[in-house]
Amino acid sequence: MENEVVNYLLAYEGMKIIQRKDMFNFSLDTVLLANFCTIQKDLNGIVDFGTNNAAIPLLLSRRTDKKIIGVEIQKEAVELAEKNVCMNDLQHQISIVEKDIKEYVVDAPKTKLIVCNPPFFKVGERSNLNDNQYLQIARHEIMITLDEIMRSASKILDNKGRIAMVHRPDRMIEIINCMQKYDIEPKRIRFVYPKEGKESHIFLIEGMYKGNKGLKIESPLYAHESDGSYTREIRRMFGEEDE
Repeated sequence: MENEVVNYLLAYEGMKIIQRKDMFNFSLDTVLLANFCTIQKDLNGIVDFGTNNAAIPLLLSRRTDKKIIGVEIQKEAVELAEKNVCMNDLQHQISIVEKDIKEYVVDAPKTKLIVCNPPFFKVGERSNLNDNQYLQIARHEIMITLDEIMRSASKILDNKGRIAMVHRPDRMIEIINCMQKYDIEPKRIRFVYPKEGKESHIFLIEGMYKGNKGLKIESPLYAHESDGSYTREIRRMFGEEDE
């Protein structure tokens, strides 16, 4: 399709991703989440809620050889995700399921890890008034709400299984309350800042299903140096060598 663009997936050697100009594209949030989630030795697989074009599964395939399932409701995004999996020869590891997350969890097997880069905005909240349908679903809680995500996660998480999410700090209290409502105990939080001296604009959170209480606030993550270049930690996440 003429609006499809093939990009290298950051600096990861040989990894490519097809993106559509009119659809949600992977961003720093995607990379941060793929690096933040805990990969434990007893991991039996990963489920990515709302995988879109499968950027997170592609990145996670560099951290683990366990099976990864990307669940996506939008047909066009599913087709794109499947192309990306095939283009990177990862059909043996990554499967894409075209389904509503709420329906997927009805009879899905238990998993040790769920990752989710969810819609940040509630319906009616402004992000971009010119959003097309694809972007509206990616950015706004049209197809699924925060509460439905947590309820769905609680249905397929193993005991002590984890869900990792990236979101906006202004919804942090709501997210923690929602996690606890479904017996998911927040265990790790990391705030991300554009640069030193600025307010946090996104944060990462990981909760454990039926986990013990005890929350760890990790060190702040700065995205940029004062000159605007990416920090060393971010460059490492991008697969670049330290200078």
